[in-house]
Amino acid sequence: MRVLQLGKFYPIRGGVEKVMWDLTAHLPAAGVPCDMLCAMLPEDVPDKPHESYARSTPEALVLELPGGGRVFCVKAWAKKAATMLSPAMVRWLQRHAGEYDIIHIHHPDPMAALSLRLSGYKGKVVLHWHSDILSQKLLLALYRPLQSWLLGRADRIVGTTPVYVRESPWLQDYQKKCTFVPIGITGMPKADGTALRKRYPCEVMVLSVGRLVPYKGYRYLVEAAALLPDDWKVVIGGSGPLQEELQGQITSLGLEGKVIMPGYLADNQLPAWFAACDVFVLGSIMKTEAFGIVQIEAMSCGKPVVTTRIPGSGTSWVNAEGESGLTVAPEDAPALAAALQEAAARREQLGEGARNRFLRLFTTEKMIEKIKEIYEEL
Repeated sequence: MRVLQLGKFYPIRGGVEKVMWDLTAHLPAAGVPCDMLCAMLPEDVPDKPHESYARSTPEALVLELPGGGRVFCVKAWAKKAATMLSPAMVRWLQRHAGEYDIIHIHHPDPMAALSLRLSGYKGKVVLHWHSDILSQKLLLALYRPLQSWLLGRADRIVGTTPVYVRESPWLQDYQKKCTFVPIGITGMPKADGTALRKRYPCEVMVLSVGRLVPYKGYRYLVEAAALLPDDWKVVIGGSGPLQEELQGQITSLGLEGKVIMPGYLADNQLPAWFAACDVFVLGSIMKTEAFGIVQIEAMSCGKPVVTTRIPGSGTSWVNAEGESGLTVAPEDAPALAAALQEAAARREQLGEGARNRFLRLFTTEKMIEKIKEIYEEL
């Protein structure tokens, strides 16, 4: 049984790409040979492959992963509306689709769907439904016929939480072939947060990490910070278009020194921040936040999580109320502040529950096991 993960971008930046990468990296060790096909922009193509496991071919940059998986990165013309324009992906799949028993396509990705449609592939298809297309209305209007074809073509549809599978309007007619597999990660490595606590002395440190964009709801977290005790600090790690606006809000509320914005936090910086914090918060306000991988990163460190209950999203299923943390209504700064104070007071109990829930549901091993079962059923 040979499987191809299809879709999205390289370099790996977002949650969908990370899931594809982890499946490609770990499935071979579980006895499932696996490759990945994705697209990359011209500026991301290195003149000479610098990774020790990379080589160039006329068709693609090929990354040969230590576990045996291969990642084929074909060139894209451009990226428009969060979608790669890559005729090379179509050509590659037309040449190689017949080498695979299962193509596991990751949605939303119109270029990947078009490539599959034009490939002539006759084998089994697993459709991984990470989220609905929500903000790109014009894209959805153009893509809808292809999306309908893809839903009908799929032999199995996999969501990331039972909530999203049950409530997505696009999946209502396909419930019989739907299931869910929670995203799994290896967890944050152990780190020492002492230096950060010395740099930012406080009684309680609240951490939030993500792009500074409207759907993340950071304006309400800043408002909530104004309601927290003076000896607390709220750290918002990330970069994005709302940076100046949020900094202006912090200044206008007199929260300099209480709300910290350290900028983008690289992967190697995150473990120390998770170690330093007492509570993690994901205050997103739109269904664009479908799962929230950063939540399970915090849970893997034994940190209680405060999450918003976004209608139709799986975020408040990932963080179980009273078990791994607390949940509140979105866009409600007073409720958010109250929940943060309760979570801090119960940090030992909720932190232990968070770690146990992570180990039970959200490890890479659990994800690989469940995906392999779906492949074997097909």
